[in-house]
Amino acid sequence: MTSLQHPEAIRHFQSLCDACQELTTRFHSPSELRLYADGYLHALRRAADLDSRELAKLEMLVERWIMDPSSFIGPDGDLRTLYEHPQQY
Repeated sequence: MTSLQHPEAIRHFQSLCDACQELTTRFHSPSELRLYADGYLHALRRAADLDSRELAKLEMLVERWIMDPSSFIGPDGDLRTLYEHPQQY
């Protein structure tokens, strides 16, 4: 398993995880989370804030994390309702 060692990379991973969890509470789909993460990682690349090896590790971990549905909980705490928007009448 690849793990992050650099404290700044760990902070970025935590920030991205928190933001994606917040987006799921507003019923954003996995593809939308992927777009958000891609933009976040692109900004990190452009800022050259992290060493290229740490950035590559971060990108790999984010990819695995976002694709794993068990990483998230639904707005009501139920995985079955993770990406389902309630019916509005």
